[in-house]
Amino acid sequence: MAGPRARALRAPLATRSTSLHPGAWWLWALGLATAASRTTNPLLLGLLIAVAGYVVAARRTHAPWARSYGAFLKLGLLVLGIRLVFAFFLGSPVPGTHVLVTLPEVPLPEWARGVRVGGRVTAEGMVFALYDGLKLAALLICVGAANALASPARLLKSLPGALYEAGVAVVVAMTFAPNLVADVQRLRAARRLRGRSDRGLRGLLQVGLPVLEGALERSVALAAAMDARGYGRTARVPRAVRRTTAALTVGGLLGVCAGTYGLLASEGASFGLPVLLGGLVLALAGLALGGRRTVRTRYRPDRWGVRAWLVTASGAAVAAALLTTDADLHPPAVPLTAPELPLLPAAMILLGLLPAAVAPTPDSPQRSAPGNAPRSAPKGRGELREQPSPARSPRRFSKGQPLPGPGKEPNP
Repeated sequence: MAGPRARALRAPLATRSTSLHPGAWWLWALGLATAASRTTNPLLLGLLIAVAGYVVAARRTHAPWARSYGAFLKLGLLVLGIRLVFAFFLGSPVPGTHVLVTLPEVPLPEWARGVRVGGRVTAEGMVFALYDGLKLAALLICVGAANALASPARLLKSLPGALYEAGVAVVVAMTFAPNLVADVQRLRAARRLRGRSDRGLRGLLQVGLPVLEGALERSVALAAAMDARGYGRTARVPRAVRRTTAALTVGGLLGVCAGTYGLLASEGASFGLPVLLGGLVLALAGLALGGRRTVRTRYRPDRWGVRAWLVTASGAAVAAALLTTDADLHPPAVPLTAPELPLLPAAMILLGLLPAAVAPTPDSPQRSAPGNAPRSAPKGRGELREQPSPARSPRRFSKGQPLPGPGKEPNP
């Protein structure tokens, strides 16, 4: 029997009060994406994709926007395929000695020097393109995991007041892909139920037009809702405060971008962290001052609890492990060798599985259905049980017999 400490560590059922903060999901996914941007090792990239997929499968809800993860998987495969096709027909900057096939080369003018169409296709060039395309696919899949796990509406509500207007535009843009995927799945299922084909150019056109119409209807409804809620209404603040806010915010964001580039680039690792921290301080100060312009309140704001800190820390640990490791994260394509799995970075990537254990468990549709209410426990031996009332046969009344009054039985 589990003790009270084990029950306290167990993930609760996700409700309105216990659900995880959406910002924690985004920080976790951005940590995985940062780790994916630091390596071209296909084994580490595959492990990152597997970690993101497992957490999505374990903690994804049944909301329409949560179904977009499959679309991001397909998009990642498409990007990988396009990268390989380009490397096959346009060549690769990596020299190689293992020639797979020799295509007829198209002569190009002098101003297109450096561009090649056709020619030799080497195994080294295709392996380099595979590593590069897999890196891009892993980045897209990590972003798709955040889209499938975090509620866009709750994320918008959690933004600071200074970023509310920009946050609305970003959230609307982020919800475009999930809503589009949900509309396409719904219309294709409806066509299959009616015995109509949903494949080919004709099926694509007959599905695409209702999807476009639904997107326009949602945009009109969203505009009306924003207008009714007073979107864009701001308070009056002094001009000096506005200028100070703009200077701090812009300077802080530039510092964050420069510091992030310094951390990701191998040449700027020495100055990247101080510039990043200074930019964060300036940006937070600008956001604090800019919040005075927004005159809005929050109804039942999301709390940043211990589980949100654990989820964020797991993503940050994965990113920090690949940013500070001394292992070789870029297997060479020349000479052509099999990539090796560095054990320490691989073990640190497994820390990204922590949200599958500590994040609240989503409610299943079978459990939340109104017809599947939990059964009551069997009654004890000394408790009274309600006996079913015996079925009464319908009474027949003869012609002319008066009907009985309320609470009275008719005379036979």
